[in-house]
Amino acid sequence: MREPEDEEWEDNPGYGDDSVPTRHWMEEPRYKQLFNEIEDKISGVLGKGEFEWSDRRVFDSVFDQSTLLALHKLMEGGEIDTLDFPIARGKEAHVFHATSSTGPVAVKIFHTTNAVFKSLSKYIDGDPRFGGLKRRHREIVNVWVRKEVRNLRRCRRHGIPAPMPRANYKNVLVMDLIGSLNEPSPRLRDVTVPNVEKVFNELIKMISVMWQRATMVHSDFSEYNILWHEGEPWIIDVGQAVVEQHPSAREFLVRDVTRIVEWANRNGIKVDVAESLLRVIDDPAPELEPLPGLD
Repeated sequence: MREPEDEEWEDNPGYGDDSVPTRHWMEEPRYKQLFNEIEDKISGVLGKGEFEWSDRRVFDSVFDQSTLLALHKLMEGGEIDTLDFPIARGKEAHVFHATSSTGPVAVKIFHTTNAVFKSLSKYIDGDPRFGGLKRRHREIVNVWVRKEVRNLRRCRRHGIPAPMPRANYKNVLVMDLIGSLNEPSPRLRDVTVPNVEKVFNELIKMISVMWQRATMVHSDFSEYNILWHEGEPWIIDVGQAVVEQHPSAREFLVRDVTRIVEWANRNGIKVDVAESLLRVIDDPAPELEPLPGLD
């Protein structure tokens, strides 16, 4: 099957009575057949069944030809059973609660529009693991997914709590759900932690382990990209993490430390960016046990 080009919307799509963009490709027999084969499995994001509050516009903002193909393949391979409801959204991706043969999982679907990844090329350019890229945005999207998988595994290999990636294909990533059966864990920004100083020290230790042991930088380490799970912080959204050889790695490291210091200061403890950065760079980082699930 031919790899679809960038999303085929009308030149000036507008919105019809249902406030959804027109997509001519959905009328093509091959895509109509693929959609019919998995429609029941994605009913949760179509606003049907148990989760009728789901907005149809979520579906129309996320699912294009490439995504439909990727989901079909992952469902055929048994990696996803049903796609249930959205649990998070951002400018780069939507995350959905899903079920699999092994239990609940999180499915992260990266957007494939041209504009999304233009600002993110700085996290790929300069990373020696991903050299020689063509500049087509769809290739960048697919590489971004593989990059997130490698960074998640790298975190877990060095004992940093992060979701275990289960499978990926094109712009779709399947990983462990951090949370309970039907509810994801909240972000750090949305909870009141019982001991801010203890949590701050734990976060500084994570940044230090990433820098000294895993030799990489998260590059967007903040209360928005940390989940609070069973009384402990878990790191998510590591697609933009870069290795220390990246020309901007030290700049990103300073930014990561600064954001966590600002979070701590807003929550009642006085800490200093320079002192915290020295802790990350100079204090020996502990060697943590790898998290299970890696080969």
